[in-house]
Amino acid sequence: MTTTIELKAEELDYQFFKGLRAMYKNRKIRLTIDSEMDETDYLLSTQANRAALEKSLEEAKRGEKIAIELSELSK
Repeated sequence: MTTTIELKAEELDYQFFKGLRAMYKNRKIRLTIDSEMDETDYLLSTQANRAALEKSLEEAKRGEKIAIELSELSK
């Protein structure tokens, strides 16, 4: 049997583990930690990415944009 529980680290408390113990009494369980990085955190994770994003935001605020038709992207 596989059960997936997704939660934030701050939600891990005594009650959570107590509940797991009650649910899986006398059975072997495996806890796997899969830490996903938020997309925003990832995009801002390097100075180069941060600078490029900030530049793009400033350009967008000034109305500097490039319009591209969807059909042009496949060329």
